Amino acid sequence: MALKQNEVSFRSLDEVPDGSLTLEGHDVCFRNASDLLEAMGLPGGLLPMENVVDCGFDKKSGLVWIRQKKPTRHFFHRIRRTVSFGTEVRAYISPNRLHSVSGVHARELLLWAPVGDVSLIDEDKLKFKTYGGISKTFPADAFAKGE
Repeated sequence: MALKQNEVSFRSLDEVPDGSLTLEGHDVCFRNASDLLEAMGLPGGLLPMENVVDCGFDKKSGLVWIRQKKPTRHFFHRIRRTVSFGTEVRAYISPNRLHSVSGVHARELLLWAPVGDVSLIDEDKLKFKTYGGISKTFPADAFAKGE
């Protein structure tokens, strides 16, 4: 039995069909991206994008992508950092980790550093790494839904 687009959920990875799955619409994509992050052990509020057009997930490779109408910025209050999300964010997801991230930049002083890797460490901390090897660690709950 085929699922309708609004019935699809990434909450249980067993429910995702083999191959890739593409969804359309902000509400469906935002909910499913958040569910996928949580299913993989990451905070659901890690990618607070706006005006999402479509998203997708390739179960075999772990590639996840989200496209939005225009770039957005989000200020994470608990860590006092601004993060920029391009029109397309792509990453490979595995348990407790996003790697080969593209489309995400974090403001550090006067520079925008591209985020390349996000890993959950010690069950309550997220380690962000740039492609240049610089890393910062923050409390994981600072990226909970609604933060």
